Amino acid sequence: MEPILESDVNGIAYKGNAYHEGGKRGVSGNGNEFTQMSYLSKQAAVDIEFNDLTYSVPKSRKESKMVLRGISGQFKSGELTAILGPSGAGKSTLLNILAGYKCTDIGGSITINGQPRDMQQFKKMSCYIMQNDLIQPKLTVLESMTFATELKLGRNKSSSQKRAAIEEILNTLRISEVRDTITDELSGGQKKRLTIALELVHNPPVIFLDEPTTGLDELSSSQCVDLLSGLARFGRTVVCSIHTPSASTFRKFDHVYVVAAGLCVYRGTGNNVIPFLRSIDIECPKHYNPADFLIEVSSGDYGYDLTERLLVCVETKSPIIPISRSKCEFESDKKDLKVFWFDQFKTLMRRMTLQHYRNRNYIYLKISLHVFLGLTIGLLFLNMGNDGSKTLFNFGFCFACLIVFLYIPMLPVLLHFPFEIQLMKREHFNRWYEFSAYYWALTIVSIPTQVVMALTYLLIVYFLTGQPLEWFRCCMFFGTCFICSFIADSIGHNIASIFNTVNSVFAGPAFTCPLMLLAVQGFGETSPLPLLQKVFMYISYIRYGLEALLVSLYGYDRPRMPCPPEKIYCHFNSPREVFNSILGTGSAPNFWVDLSALLIILVICKWILYYLLRQRVQPNKTFQMLNLIGKFIKSYFNG
Repeated sequence: MEPILESDVNGIAYKGNAYHEGGKRGVSGNGNEFTQMSYLSKQAAVDIEFNDLTYSVPKSRKESKMVLRGISGQFKSGELTAILGPSGAGKSTLLNILAGYKCTDIGGSITINGQPRDMQQFKKMSCYIMQNDLIQPKLTVLESMTFATELKLGRNKSSSQKRAAIEEILNTLRISEVRDTITDELSGGQKKRLTIALELVHNPPVIFLDEPTTGLDELSSSQCVDLLSGLARFGRTVVCSIHTPSASTFRKFDHVYVVAAGLCVYRGTGNNVIPFLRSIDIECPKHYNPADFLIEVSSGDYGYDLTERLLVCVETKSPIIPISRSKCEFESDKKDLKVFWFDQFKTLMRRMTLQHYRNRNYIYLKISLHVFLGLTIGLLFLNMGNDGSKTLFNFGFCFACLIVFLYIPMLPVLLHFPFEIQLMKREHFNRWYEFSAYYWALTIVSIPTQVVMALTYLLIVYFLTGQPLEWFRCCMFFGTCFICSFIADSIGHNIASIFNTVNSVFAGPAFTCPLMLLAVQGFGETSPLPLLQKVFMYISYIRYGLEALLVSLYGYDRPRMPCPPEKIYCHFNSPREVFNSILGTGSAPNFWVDLSALLIILVICKWILYYLLRQRVQPNKTFQMLNLIGKFIKSYFNG
């Protein structure tokens, strides 16, 4: 390779003046020449064309709002395209539709290289980088890139090829110097470049970005646009929505598409904006940003008659010429690197385990909480397990254990899982992994932590409260608590998969309070309960847990418990009397029936979680209909 003389702000090397299509060099947007990378090689052209796109959202029960009003345009490969417009103009909606993030209630047509878009194939050749920089926490930049290559490339590339690709991408995006920095500690510009780097791992020919410069200063915004321009020079189709770019940044875009009130008011190069306005007798003031002036004119700040002139002129002076490419060239873009399901599952397990390990403050806090609760509850019910006069209090101890294993596993999930869902949706949309691989990794990776935490609590309270030291009773008691903990964790995940963080924290306790009330129905009653009340009672998994804990402590022919000498009469020192007075039965319930019921409830909760998460990433028609009904009801009350 020839020596590099200088480099631009985004780390792409420049030398000379001419672009060499077949070699390692090419011309950047400002006339400089960059050294083309081996991994980020030029792709076969993927041109996007859309005609008469329409999209509306319900506004009230009587009317709907048209967001897009039959707009048309073309975004070509090798060009950096900016979608501009005032707030509410529909630029983000247009980007969501073109990227495939919104696929329903859309009118018009979208073609790829002159052929109707196949959504499944198009997602294989594109990626969508959204406005918020959601990055997996507790990982370094290099670890994030490594996991991304394992998930996206699998066995299609060797380890050395993957390392070379990572080095090339990090150097190209100028984040190699922070490779060992935890992602939580990156600056805004570095997070944005890392987000782009993660999506470049599988070298997509089409890149969509939603307002990539939001939250960045002028220098970082300019560097970000330079980076995108360099990526477009490799032959990619790079499309981004952008809000009020500076004049210097605006000149770096190859193609500008301006939207106002759901209509296209300009499409063409950035340098042609002023001549275009002059052609309809609109003069841009000197020293005025052409992008700002065009947006002001299109939004009606200078009169809606000028906006009408823009609409008429763009149709006559910027006609759309249909794109037509050969079938073989289009097929070359449909390559799909198949990654085995088990490889994805294994990689996700490693990533989640590392994130759990890195979150040490959280682990220490949970251990401290379990120790604190174990000591508190253990001292509160001290030596009551083998005291015949304190049997009813020992029942309270069993109930307290189930409450601990209801809220302690559930509440942290309500706080952090809604954010994790957003990360999962974004990664799944960009085809990082199969959903089932993520689900099973999520299910399995938390089991050891839950078991260790529960064991810490149980070892403390079981010995402090003086429960029977028999192996089979300990195993029954501990096993029941473990399963109840898993059920509570699943309930938390189910609630958090529906609501955001604030609503989840409210809905979780509101949902579980009835479970506690239903579980204690009929305790102390000797007469049979009505059938309907009994049905509701056994809906609660806590009921099965209470029965199983009582059987593990007092069942299986446990002898009478000793009573203190000062007690004249000790009514509940007989285990048979315990079941008769508390449960209203003359004998102990079947432990294995209760345990089987808990396992069935756990499986049902896990299946519901799988279904809900699946609908978040790939909703079926039933779920879409329910969502549509919800929107209609919301619009009805708003109207």
